[in-house]
Amino acid sequence: MNLLPKGLWPVMITPFKSNNQIDIVGLERLTNMYLDAGSNGMFANCLSSEMYQLTTEERILLTSSVVKFCQDKVPVVATGTFNRGGATNTDFIKKIYDTGINAVILITSMLVEPDESDDVLKIRLEEIMNETGNIPLGVYECPVPYKRLLSTDMLKWMASTGRFVYHKDTSCNSISLERKSDAVKGTNFGLYNADTATALDSLESGARGISPISANFYPEPYSYLLNEFFTNGRTEKLNQLHAILTMMDRVTHTFYPFSAKLFLQKRGLKIETNSRIPTDILTNVDKIRFNALMDSFKVISEMYDIKSVL
Repeated sequence: MNLLPKGLWPVMITPFKSNNQIDIVGLERLTNMYLDAGSNGMFANCLSSEMYQLTTEERILLTSSVVKFCQDKVPVVATGTFNRGGATNTDFIKKIYDTGINAVILITSMLVEPDESDDVLKIRLEEIMNETGNIPLGVYECPVPYKRLLSTDMLKWMASTGRFVYHKDTSCNSISLERKSDAVKGTNFGLYNADTATALDSLESGARGISPISANFYPEPYSYLLNEFFTNGRTEKLNQLHAILTMMDRVTHTFYPFSAKLFLQKRGLKIETNSRIPTDILTNVDKIRFNALMDSFKVISEMYDIKSVL
């Protein structure tokens, strides 16, 4: 299994038309924006993509379109499990891999119930591996339907199989991230952190990259942060940027993913703000916070000479 590249892996949102059908033209604009901003890989058909609100056919359409638009410039991974197990999962894993992606991502909380043990999870994973040939796999500690965090022992076993290349971690805990990184060190099983607050800690511990939802609002400073870290290490200048991004990150989680589409639209990307996930109406204070978020993005872009792609 090939090692996936270090860096920024956006968890892609899905643009919808006013009739709530997937906007393929808007998706191409969005993909190009991620690429222009320096993204090193794409995670399509994920929670940020509203994957649970998509049909099976739409998941395939969305993923195959992203692969087409990336044109082999960066690798693409996508979710392949939407059931507890059995032939339905393995059949879809094969179909979505045939879109040309580099790895199929397995949702940990879709494979086992909350009260089932790691032994049961291991059995389910082995069943999938046995039924999917040599398809490269990844795992995602997706918070929906519930958050199932992986133990270091489980990650070490997965790394030993040689089948796993991508792990999206949502533990949001620096100590846990360090232990997990140690568990997969020296293997092709790369750890990609979803959390902005622990981003630098995880990179110091050996994580290969990050996948924060805030990169759907402004990927440019995240690319800058990663490039600086991999070039010069954790400097005081980088700590200051990270601190600002951590504070900004508190705003991006509200009204998401509608908020990301609205933010990108205000930045100039031609997409609609439609979402299949019901969204409350923004209050006056919410609008003030999002305006402050935009101002903060402009300030750090000027402070660190970060070029905007929009």
